[in-house]
Amino acid sequence: MKPSLLALIMFSLSINMSAQLYFPPNNTNTWATTDPSTLGWCQKKIDSLYQFLAANSTKAFILLKDGKIVLEKYLNGHSPTSNWYWASAGKTLTATLVGIAQQENLLKLSDQTSKYLGKGWTSCTPNQEDKITIRHQLTMTSGLDDGTGDPYCTLNTCLKFKADAGTRWAYHNGPYTLLDGVLEKATNKSINQYNNQKIKSITGMDGLFIYQDYNNVYFSTARSMARFGLMILNKGNWNGTPVLSDQQYYQDMVTPSQSINESYGYLWWLNGKNSYMVPGAQIKIPGNVQPNAPKDMFSALGKNGQFINVIPSQNMVWIRIGENPDSAEVPFLFNDDIWKYINDLSCVSSSTDPFESINPEF
Repeated sequence: MKPSLLALIMFSLSINMSAQLYFPPNNTNTWATTDPSTLGWCQKKIDSLYQFLAANSTKAFILLKDGKIVLEKYLNGHSPTSNWYWASAGKTLTATLVGIAQQENLLKLSDQTSKYLGKGWTSCTPNQEDKITIRHQLTMTSGLDDGTGDPYCTLNTCLKFKADAGTRWAYHNGPYTLLDGVLEKATNKSINQYNNQKIKSITGMDGLFIYQDYNNVYFSTARSMARFGLMILNKGNWNGTPVLSDQQYYQDMVTPSQSINESYGYLWWLNGKNSYMVPGAQIKIPGNVQPNAPKDMFSALGKNGQFINVIPSQNMVWIRIGENPDSAEVPFLFNDDIWKYINDLSCVSSSTDPFESINPEF
């Protein structure tokens, strides 16, 4: 299929979905809601979900259906105006900004990283370093050693050769964080300036990136996280206004980005694949990374349980922020445990699809 035809088809699908989705207006607290009872959800089961979230140090939980808020709960001293960090869930915001920069012809994923960071940004030989591209940073396949010293370190002395770029998948924060420097050099703007101009001003999000040691962490309110998830659900379009208009990049971002870990896109975790890998290990685990979740779900997953789950088949987005529910760097199990409660919300069905008894067309 010709790229122009694919782009036209994807744009048409985006417009169709946009017509079905609600988008909250900017600069206001107004956000339309849907009564859970209209979905056949029982209040007793909703209360059980909230009790589970509260017991696991949750700060905020929001579930959107067709863009409208169905569930919204603030816990453990948090409020709608409180800010919280996204942790590695913010990787997906960076991935979106890289896609926007490419659609503006400011960079190409095939560009050598050294074009923007300069020669010697690693401790590799020049030949080894030259093989690392922006795409490798987006896909966690830089080949740099994640097992020596501080994996968050972005100094060249920390970034050592392990394998040729593209031949090894490893969840390595250092090379990812340096995408900020790539973006700033390519756009001639700070990452906050670029994000403000290209995403926040259109979607009505709040928040900003703040440097903490080697990390650059995004902080915002819970509803801003939900706004970002809603824009991603609508294929990079906010209520008819393109944010990420490059639909080929969008599709590549939320589908397997390489064959080593097929459950990883461009910094998004993908459900429904044959196998997955986890941080700190080099083995492939058979099955879905989130067995209780819909197979078409893709997720932004951050340390201490910062989650954005996007489910296109159900026009659903849900987010969770809070304290550490377990010791995992990427808490897959906790995210999956929340799905067990969501799947059981229906009063009349125990199906793993919470909408099956209400709308069989799903």
